Amino acid sequence: MDRFRRLALATAAATVVLFTAGGLVRGTGSGLGCSTWPACEPGTLFPTGTVHGAIEFGHRVLAFLVLLLTAASAVVAWVDRRSDRAVLALALASFPLVLIQAALGGVVVLTDLDPWWVTAHFVAALVLIADVTAMAVLAFEPSRSGGVGLRRAATLSLIATGALLLVGTYIRAKGPGYGIAFPDWPLMNGRLVPTLGGVTTPMFLHRVLALVAFLLVLWTQIRARAARPRSPVLVTLSTWAVALFLIQIMVGAANVWTKLRPWAVVLHVAFAVLVWTVLVALVAASAGRRPSAGEAGEHLARRNGHRRSLRRIAAAYLALTKPRIIVLLLVTTVPAMLLARRGLPSPWLALATLLGGAVAAGAANAINCYLDRDIDGVMRRTRSRPLPAHEIEPERALGFGYVLAAASSVFLATTVNVLAATLALSAIAFYVFVYTMWLKRTTEQNIVIGGAAGAVPALVGWAAVTGSVGLPAWVLFAIVFVWTPPHFWALAMRYARDYAAAGVPMLPVVRGEAETRRQILRYSLALFATTLLLVPIAGMGAVYTATAVVLGGAFVWRALRLWRSGEPAESLRLYRYSILYLGLLFAAVGVDALVPLARPLG
Repeated sequence: MDRFRRLALATAAATVVLFTAGGLVRGTGSGLGCSTWPACEPGTLFPTGTVHGAIEFGHRVLAFLVLLLTAASAVVAWVDRRSDRAVLALALASFPLVLIQAALGGVVVLTDLDPWWVTAHFVAALVLIADVTAMAVLAFEPSRSGGVGLRRAATLSLIATGALLLVGTYIRAKGPGYGIAFPDWPLMNGRLVPTLGGVTTPMFLHRVLALVAFLLVLWTQIRARAARPRSPVLVTLSTWAVALFLIQIMVGAANVWTKLRPWAVVLHVAFAVLVWTVLVALVAASAGRRPSAGEAGEHLARRNGHRRSLRRIAAAYLALTKPRIIVLLLVTTVPAMLLARRGLPSPWLALATLLGGAVAAGAANAINCYLDRDIDGVMRRTRSRPLPAHEIEPERALGFGYVLAAASSVFLATTVNVLAATLALSAIAFYVFVYTMWLKRTTEQNIVIGGAAGAVPALVGWAAVTGSVGLPAWVLFAIVFVWTPPHFWALAMRYARDYAAAGVPMLPVVRGEAETRRQILRYSLALFATTLLLVPIAGMGAVYTATAVVLGGAFVWRALRLWRSGEPAESLRLYRYSILYLGLLFAAVGVDALVPLARPLG
């Protein structure tokens, strides 16, 4: 490692530590620990022994260290990196940025922590961190890998996060009354949209910006993982951005729950600095490359030289949501609502839950189509989907899925309840990040674990009626969870060659058809047992009990026939029957909840 790289890394690290220490100053109320500037106390450079004075003085020492490092970086860049204009410009800018930051720090002290000057001080800090971080990244990544879409997503994430941090700084500077304007989290005085005015307005803006910034960071991570070819550096940086942002959200909640205890405030500032630093590094690392030929080919918006009709475009977007899968998911929602109510729920509540759930499922499916567009183009069953067929640009498909996800969450939260919205959003996140982005291409157990996403609608239906998730709801969840592997493996056996060609480790590809048939039989037996658990736990009556026994017995019988014969036709029959099975079983749940004579006596 050459001397400039070492110096750039040291400068960036010291700057991050400096502004993390600034969080300690703010969290402990040590902003005026040194009453003058640049000296700490009148007539002396050093503090007089108070804890607050020592904390603020330590912050100033770190600032002086950063000043020396930026000066050295500028000199060494001029000597060693004069040909690299971007690196040289960043290095030369770092020293005056530190001087500006120090001067603003002095103004903050002299104005007794005026909120606007505190905010200006923080703006300068963000600019300085951005400068030295980009300098360090470009010192190691002169070729700069990335793509137009990813760079745009990373830049938008950075802008939104910067706005979030500025509003947060202003709130902190205004005092505790602003920081705990809402004593509850994630709600705001028990509502999603509070009455605005006074201290509530900036705090509401802060939370809205937090949501927007987090969604953009997630979008960036999806873009980084779906890029072809994939850059390990960009994937790592985007993953760290998501992880740090999640931690930052929980630390923000801790600020509310602990009523701004110093440790929570310090951690909140520290993680804010880390999130900002990682996003700056991501933008810097993703800059500068033109789209490859493959990326340019993905942006085809025409077919055979003709513009597509509005009807055809609408049909393509609808196909992204996979409507048939949505119907199958919603089959489990209404019966769960009927069972939770032990009768008919409000028609408007049922309609809102179904609509919000359908949009949420469509969002997950659209994002899945974006992420799997490469393997969809290989497989016969999926090559006619909109993205492999170039009916829709990939970036628009991702944006469409994101808009649907946001719309479904807001709609469910406002028309149903926050728990139902949270569960639906968790299903989207699990399906996208856990199943599609992780499990599907790495393990033959992908559909076993990934099936949890498809089982969540039963929980959503129950939560919509009760505002909680009871034990019967979890049994309904378990039924769909255990049903998913034999249902999907029966189909995967028919398309095993396609999965092998696409490099997807489905069970028939990895373990062979004989083992797949054996696993299907085992899961069928487990499914039969799981459906019977609902009888004592939910107090089910004769209609459900008889239906579960008959349908479950038929499921096991068909799985047994497949295990013995191994004929491809048997796997397709089992797959088709599994769809009918799930619909009839949950219909029996609904009937049992509605018909009093079907319930157990006593």
